[in-house]
Amino acid sequence: MAKNKKSNDWKDRLNVVYSTNPDFQYETEAEEEPSTLPPAQQRLRVQLDRKNRGGKTVTLVTGFIGAEDDLKELGKLLKSKCGVGGTAKDGEIIIQGDFKQKVAELLQKAGYAQTKTVG
Repeated sequence: MAKNKKSNDWKDRLNVVYSTNPDFQYETEAEEEPSTLPPAQQRLRVQLDRKNRGGKTVTLVTGFIGAEDDLKELGKLLKSKCGVGGTAKDGEIIIQGDFKQKVAELLQKAGYAQTKTVG
């Protein structure tokens, strides 16, 4: 049996369970990603964090406004330059370890002029 190529998942439909109209198109929720601001307009904050991390110290970069792909690209750049792991999601970048000064310098070199170090 071949599967229908159309995505007809009931979880993606909004407010309609069933329709008898053969030409009916279900409305799906489409989220628009915000456009990424230029680096000079970004106001990023660099801080150290230990909360809910089992006592481990991480460098936290918050305040990024833009698309998720651009956030992940910036996170990848910071992780590779610091030589450690981390993650980038929900508008923040987490770098494992205490790299506050190095991350702030890397962001300034990349054109993020409004970088603030906290704590």
